[in-house]
Amino acid sequence: MKIAPSLKLAGGALLLAAAALAQAQAPVKIGFIAELSGPQGALGQDQYDAFMMVVQANGGRLGGVPVEVLREDSQLKPEVAVQIVDKLIERDRVPIITGVTFSNVMMAIHKKIVEKEVFLIGSNAGPSPIAGPQCSPFFFSTSWQNDQQAEVVGKYATDRGFKRIVAMAPNYQAGKDFIAGFKRYYKTPLANEIYTSLTQQDYSAELAQVQAANPDAVFVFYPGGLGVNFVKQYNQAGLKAKIPLLNTSTVDGITLPAQGDAALGVLTGTFWGPDFSNPANRKFVADFEAKYKRIPSQYAAQAYDSALLLDSALAKVKGNVADKRAFQAALKAADFKSVRGDFRFNTNHFPIQDLHMFEAVKDAQGRYTLKTVATPLKADRDGYFEKCPMK
Repeated sequence: MKIAPSLKLAGGALLLAAAALAQAQAPVKIGFIAELSGPQGALGQDQYDAFMMVVQANGGRLGGVPVEVLREDSQLKPEVAVQIVDKLIERDRVPIITGVTFSNVMMAIHKKIVEKEVFLIGSNAGPSPIAGPQCSPFFFSTSWQNDQQAEVVGKYATDRGFKRIVAMAPNYQAGKDFIAGFKRYYKTPLANEIYTSLTQQDYSAELAQVQAANPDAVFVFYPGGLGVNFVKQYNQAGLKAKIPLLNTSTVDGITLPAQGDAALGVLTGTFWGPDFSNPANRKFVADFEAKYKRIPSQYAAQAYDSALLLDSALAKVKGNVADKRAFQAALKAADFKSVRGDFRFNTNHFPIQDLHMFEAVKDAQGRYTLKTVATPLKADRDGYFEKCPMK
């Protein structure tokens, strides 16, 4: 029996429509890489929890299209992160990777990802090379370039008139970036620069050096578990009562509950605080506290913004990330309401943003948190964007 041409055409149209529908419903795969275990695991967990809060609130979608988030623990081991990236790109065929907590991990995987023209949305680590000569149209940051958080502390120290400062940090890319950033705005030569092992837990020898130097203030960068140990030991040595402690990513929403009273009064520089009063931030903090029963950290705020950025960009391209030029433009537009207030990208795809100083305090419920005390830098651009060839 012959089939009428009109029926053939109708059947073919139905098959095409079904195929198009199946393709439209295929989830966009997103690789999420972070430190999710060990002493630094809380940093990555806050990133992941905040990112997934947006995905789950949208019914498993970003930009109106379904997404599949593939969660991976890089274990603070660059070689493990490289293996994960190979799997995500070659086997899982992800077009987008996000997260990345530590700068040594970012430096190990950045080139491999962007050379494959996979989009990398960083929600923490911001090493200086990728803000400058190694910038890429496939990389976007929703956090900060490493130096920026330290720059605001350097400006604050200058404003306070501190004359002699000792700086301390772990001996790796981010540690060097943070001290370089501090010195960009604090022009007085440092009394001492002390670099310690990234795995060091006991700082008694270094604190003895600080005691002997008797500076006007100490500036430190010790993230995660390193910061818990350092602040407690600084207080136990009797230094907090005598020498102001300034820091970046040492006293924050992750470490404060463990540091307790030892951190009270310590001053922190960064881009965001839970007390910001803009509508997007009030919703974020309320939703996060309701869901996870804790005050969000800046790591959570950054990852929340990364999910909002992807939500806005995927909506603009209707989930078609294969159109790389269009997706780049959609990301660059940054058409979302950030928890920090105003948000826009510089030419190197790092944010132009205000930087603030915070004091560790207790809130009305007796919880440890951060209170905004100053905004030394407005609409700040990082110190490397002019070295980036993108315009």
